[in-house]
Amino acid sequence: MAPKVKICGLTNLGDAHRAADLGAWALGLIFHEPSPRACAEADAVEIAAALHRRAEVCGVFVNRPLEEVVATADRVGLTMLQLHGEEGPAYCAEAARRTGCRVVKAVQVRSHADLQAVAAFHTDFHLLDAHARGLRGGTGETFDWGLLRGRHSKVPEILSGGLTPANVGEGIALSAPYAVDVASGVEAEPGRKDPAKLEAFFAAARGAGSPAEAGRSPAVHQRPEADGPVQDAGLEAPRR
Repeated sequence: MAPKVKICGLTNLGDAHRAADLGAWALGLIFHEPSPRACAEADAVEIAAALHRRAEVCGVFVNRPLEEVVATADRVGLTMLQLHGEEGPAYCAEAARRTGCRVVKAVQVRSHADLQAVAAFHTDFHLLDAHARGLRGGTGETFDWGLLRGRHSKVPEILSGGLTPANVGEGIALSAPYAVDVASGVEAEPGRKDPAKLEAFFAAARGAGSPAEAGRSPAVHQRPEADGPVQDAGLEAPRR
């Protein structure tokens, strides 16, 4: 079964519609002002209103006060939260409880220790991203996907970090993720998607569908099974 696709760093309804038409499972809207892909709230509201029945509308946050995250989720109409900072397990659980959103905890992977650390987060998904000093995603860099062979968590994996139409098939083959996440790899410029790259990415992801993921396909707005109760996010400018 092919993994699902999350398109992140969306800033306008046209790109969001194009992603949904291609079959995007989740649409990532970044609420992190330093990012060149930050989405204005008015645009986020427009995207959510138009597409929340077709895809998860995922708000990406970095170390924001919980009250702010809850208020933004309510105003925009988010269905998913991606927490890309140092938010702890209790914060993630409370964010889920107070918003009703599914929660993605992102982690920057350098070693097996990072995979062990994220196991403490009983969120709906773990997003595994590349590490770069001082940056939060969007680096255009991959990480050692071989590390994921030792991952045994029951929390569904979202593979991220430097994915492109050229390498997403290899990443899927090595890690059999539930979903793949891309931002800079399908852009014409930061915050603007390239239609041809979007189409090529979806085609490559579908062509590399992993039988290992058969049976793990929760519908939109339904929580998948996790191992307890209730991280390329495109947050920074691409490599020069």
